Amino acid sequence: MTNEVRGERRDVWRGWREATEEALYGPAGFYLRPEGPAGHFRTSVHASPLFAAAVARLLCRVDEALGHPDELAFVDLGAGRGELTAGVLAALPADVTARTRAYAVERAARPDGLDPRVEWCDRAPAGVTGLLFANEWLDNVPLDVAEVAPDGVVRRVLVRDDGTESLGTAVDGADASWLARWWPLPPEPGLRAEIGAPRDEAWAAAVATLTRGLAVAVDYAHDRAARPPFGTLTGFRAGRETAPVPDGGCDITAHVALDACSLEGAALLTQRAALGALGVSGGRPPLSLASSDPTAYVHALTRAGEAAELTAPGGLGDFGWLVQPVGVPLEGPLLVDVADHEEQ
Repeated sequence: MTNEVRGERRDVWRGWREATEEALYGPAGFYLRPEGPAGHFRTSVHASPLFAAAVARLLCRVDEALGHPDELAFVDLGAGRGELTAGVLAALPADVTARTRAYAVERAARPDGLDPRVEWCDRAPAGVTGLLFANEWLDNVPLDVAEVAPDGVVRRVLVRDDGTESLGTAVDGADASWLARWWPLPPEPGLRAEIGAPRDEAWAAAVATLTRGLAVAVDYAHDRAARPPFGTLTGFRAGRETAPVPDGGCDITAHVALDACSLEGAALLTQRAALGALGVSGGRPPLSLASSDPTAYVHALTRAGEAAELTAPGGLGDFGWLVQPVGVPLEGPLLVDVADHEEQ
């Protein structure tokens, strides 16, 4: 079944997509653990409540673009333990909250103490109108990995439960077509790619649940002009990056080819630009405030520090935002002409 083996042989050989699916979402899967994602890594949601407040402002803009419907949906796709959903509800104006139906979509069980207004579900509800927001969801949609073998053939990478790898059969069919279009590999042994077709399909299915509104995917991303030559597959455990071992003991993630996921009419921008358009700024408060109102100055300085982290180049600010309108124009109230806020 294999051509080359790295490491000691143990267990069965499987593609990374199958192995990751079981490791993350199987009966003993990493994402079903009680501590949830926050026990192992920090996302924008955990970095600052400013993030949830910005998403709440975006939901209000979607509400305006939709003409203030009687029921406005907020769908948190890949909700973790509901932190973003609860934060958005807390940040909404009362008149919008009264019309908002909030859904937290996650495979794990509903956590104790979550706001009772949040509907917990294992898949995105169909036929809703509003905002679907997928923060660091696509990077955990399992995919297969390909590598150029010494013979120049692009082969599927196989893995065992202990993380050792092997090169299997040649990539062909739809996966080969996806690579040719979105991540072509030069015939140089060792170069790798992550076959993102399952993520394209998952995102298209998520967008299709909206009748009207906006769908947003936020993730570490790359585009066709700058794909990483050896891929991005990695693991996280207890706050540290680690080798991706599909035994259920760590997160397994890979950056997202958001350009391949994009549907007609979408916009791609950085988190720095998106949050800037939503009013999040890392600018320091004026020093004069320190004299006139020291407490307000300290609070403003704290907010500025949190905003700076959310928008920092080389960090969270480099996240990609894929913004997909459904039945509404992208310009105007949604992101205030998002293209104008993108960094040149």
